[in-house]
Amino acid sequence: MRGRNWGCDFGLRFMEGSLRSFSSGVLFSATLLICVGPLAGQVSSSGQGAVPVYKANARAVVVDVVVTRGNDEPVPALQKQEFKVLEDGKPQTIDFFEEHTAKALPSGALAPLPKMPPNVYSNVPPAPLSDAVNVLLIDTLNTEKQDQIFVRKQLLEFLKKMQPGTRVAVFTLGSSLRFVQGFTTDSAALVAAINDKKAGVTPDRDVTSHTRSDDADDAEHIRIMMAMLGGLSDEGVVAMQRAQGVSAEFQYAQRVSMTLEALNHLALYLAGVPGRKNLLWFSSSFPVTIFPTAAQRQQMADSRVYASAVKKTADLLTVSKVAVYPVDAEGMMNDHSMEADNNLEAAGGGGGLMRNIMEGAGARSDTVFAMRELAADTGGKAFYNTNDLNGAMQRAINDGSHYYTIVYSPTNKKMDGKYRRIEVQLAGGHAKLSYRRGYNADDTAAPEAAPDADPLKLLLTYGLPDSTQLLYAVRVAPAASQPAANAPRAGQNAALTGSRTRYTLDFFIRWTDVALATTPQGTHSGKIQLGLTAYDRGGKPVNWAGGTQGMNLAPDVYAAIQKSGVPAHMEVDLPDGELTLVTGIYDWESGKAGTLAIPLHVVAPAAIAPAKADGVRN
Repeated sequence: MRGRNWGCDFGLRFMEGSLRSFSSGVLFSATLLICVGPLAGQVSSSGQGAVPVYKANARAVVVDVVVTRGNDEPVPALQKQEFKVLEDGKPQTIDFFEEHTAKALPSGALAPLPKMPPNVYSNVPPAPLSDAVNVLLIDTLNTEKQDQIFVRKQLLEFLKKMQPGTRVAVFTLGSSLRFVQGFTTDSAALVAAINDKKAGVTPDRDVTSHTRSDDADDAEHIRIMMAMLGGLSDEGVVAMQRAQGVSAEFQYAQRVSMTLEALNHLALYLAGVPGRKNLLWFSSSFPVTIFPTAAQRQQMADSRVYASAVKKTADLLTVSKVAVYPVDAEGMMNDHSMEADNNLEAAGGGGGLMRNIMEGAGARSDTVFAMRELAADTGGKAFYNTNDLNGAMQRAINDGSHYYTIVYSPTNKKMDGKYRRIEVQLAGGHAKLSYRRGYNADDTAAPEAAPDADPLKLLLTYGLPDSTQLLYAVRVAPAASQPAANAPRAGQNAALTGSRTRYTLDFFIRWTDVALATTPQGTHSGKIQLGLTAYDRGGKPVNWAGGTQGMNLAPDVYAAIQKSGVPAHMEVDLPDGELTLVTGIYDWESGKAGTLAIPLHVVAPAAIAPAKADGVRN
């Protein structure tokens, strides 16, 4: 299994040694051949610019396979030779195989990490992290308002008891995709984000949605017109129903377009996150399909939904390794035909009742079919006809936290854009397999990044999960001496104006995470990239900085860093207000990266007071 071993060893050794240096104020100086001066202004924006488009490439096909028994328990320790992969019925050679498991918690209570000194933060996780991350998508566009209230209550109950080490982000889907909370393992932060009165999750009704309540409203409208006009002919009723149908179809096409666009944005957002991404999508209806059949393509064309838009979404979800777990927000599927807002007279009396029952059963069947198809196409599972959404969430996260990654090079090299069907078989056949059932063979591979590209650029995006391949601690505090108002700014945002405070960041990096090569002269050399981006509450970048730090360590310095870690220093000017400071370190030799998002409340220099310790942030 890929990844580092988790435990308190780092916390007991590196953290205590490094933080003693923090507390005493002892830092390496630039005379020790480690460039630790201010890095602000050395490189272009870290974490800024347009998000690159990630596109599918069939030359190497990656398939995540979840293997469970009948009770949904994962099947561990399977070997490569036990799997067989077919594409369009033809056997394929597995080039790469890897098992990913949920990290087991230590026996007994979790041992707390050493208490952080004031203003000191670390990306050391307080619990083992799963290889998978989870996105909770609360859909208000395709969901009845009463169902949204039910989902919100269940979400809060789940988050309060969430398993330590579970990485979760929260989005809502209305007329557009809205970011609520970036990835964190802090359940209290997730609950606070959902409850936030301005930016949280509030049950709402989107004006473009057309739900079962609208169907009842349409029937009521016909009844009112009949009463006002003294009755309508059969032709008049049919004409009104036809007009209502055209309107509903137009709204449906709008909802599909908005939903596809939201999924595209989510896929792009998640593309830079390593590992499997589990998308738990809470909705009353799921109006999209990922790999449509011929009949579905015709239906989409009739409803003004373009196949090209669906194909784009399929490609993005495929390359970003997103598995969709549809969760029915309606809970237990009730019969709505007898609800007070279903007018039987307008619907045709007893015959209308029977028609409503049949239409309701058909609608529920369509919802279940759409959910199961979404899950099968992307490698997830569907959860429906249950009021226990809390349990459904836990099962979905558990399901997606243990999986096998299979990579193969398809024997069919044609990049003709056609759908390729994937089949994974397991020796013995006594387990259930969930995996992405196919892909589009589109020859649209994204170009490789330039050799000198900033490796931290995407990792410093607002809301991404902290990376823990490379572990470090950082002290973040206002500079003891603030610059004059007309002094050059620290940071790369030339448009930064108004009141601002100079902050210093002193890093100590676990020395074993940095690849240091021995030179013929007996020194140790290496190179790391440092970066930071500060965001306001809305996720807008307000300033950023970064640069490359080269090292050529004499023997005595090399011995010193083994006790206290590799030091580095940055400075940046920050405007007043509530900010999130995303810091990052990348080791050029090993390819390891570490990132950490730090919440800051920046005040004018005259009002600066000693800050309280916040401890570890995740």
